[in-house]
Amino acid sequence: MRKTVSVVFADLVNSTALGERLDPEATRTVMEQFFEHMRVVLEQHGGTVQKYIGDAVVAFFGVPTMQEDDALRAVRAAVGMRAALDDLNADLESVYNVVLSVRTGINSGEVVVDDSRLGGSLAVGDAVNVAARLESEADPGEILLGEQTHRLVKDAVRVEPIEDPALKGKSQRVRAFRLLELLAGAAAMARRFDSPLVGRQPELDRLHRLFAEVATERTCVICTVVAGPGTGKTRLAIEFVRSLGDEARVLSGRCPPYGEGTTFRPLVEMLGELPLGLGVEEIFVTVRERFETLARKQSLVLVFDDLHWAEPTLLDLIDHVATWSRDAPILCLCLARPGFEPPWEGRRLQLDPLG
Repeated sequence: MRKTVSVVFADLVNSTALGERLDPEATRTVMEQFFEHMRVVLEQHGGTVQKYIGDAVVAFFGVPTMQEDDALRAVRAAVGMRAALDDLNADLESVYNVVLSVRTGINSGEVVVDDSRLGGSLAVGDAVNVAARLESEADPGEILLGEQTHRLVKDAVRVEPIEDPALKGKSQRVRAFRLLELLAGAAAMARRFDSPLVGRQPELDRLHRLFAEVATERTCVICTVVAGPGTGKTRLAIEFVRSLGDEARVLSGRCPPYGEGTTFRPLVEMLGELPLGLGVEEIFVTVRERFETLARKQSLVLVFDDLHWAEPTLLDLIDHVATWSRDAPILCLCLARPGFEPPWEGRRLQLDPLG
């Protein structure tokens, strides 16, 4: 089976010298800790470790399951691995007087996946070879991106091009980029919304009628907008809030597809830091009261994007706001993909693909 994947190839620097400094048991312990820390980070971002080669880790994003942001997940994982290694080094230095360093290559492209292996984890192809060659060209601590990976994540990173590195075994030079910075919260490729909105006037009118109802009755209403990827739910929400002008205050937040501590991420984007030292019920009440205070000054529109990735606790909080808010005009616009089943009744707007 052919698949397009992103390959992360990370290799320890000067591991031979490590073996010379430590006895075999200590060396094995250090390597086991290294591999375990790297595996945890890779799997947290949705990667699959294919194998360990000596002192190197090879992982795939897109095998066995493909995601639309596999390349960005791979880059985030590489940055996370580097941070995890810093934490590990603090312990290793105090116990063994050693500090590990890793260099990483990331490349995207087509591979052939052998489904006869458990989880379809065996993948081969030139994309894997280039990732390995990029790793060998990197300096300690560096992350190098292949051209296709850079194309897929270009709006979420800051890079500098490498002058056509000559990769061993490649007949032609390969363009590569040194990762300088991963931009927090940025999408892999920025979506453009400067073209006219086409074919969604009925849905836009329905949202305006709903907003008028919320403003007049000073109540809280949830409208769940359901549509497949790329069908236009985010674009519809953007055009709607643009058209409101000064009629409403708009707060928006997006649910990330993975990661730790993401339950209340959309609320942090909306309100800033939350008093997370509180219990869940206290957080519910605090957030609702903040929204009520804002809405009593000006009608409030809350846009929750990618709610199909939300934790159940966040969904319960939205339901709490809608159920218990009083004398506060709040429209909760919840954007999700098909299959999303919210715990509330609310209104529902289904977006079908345009003809």
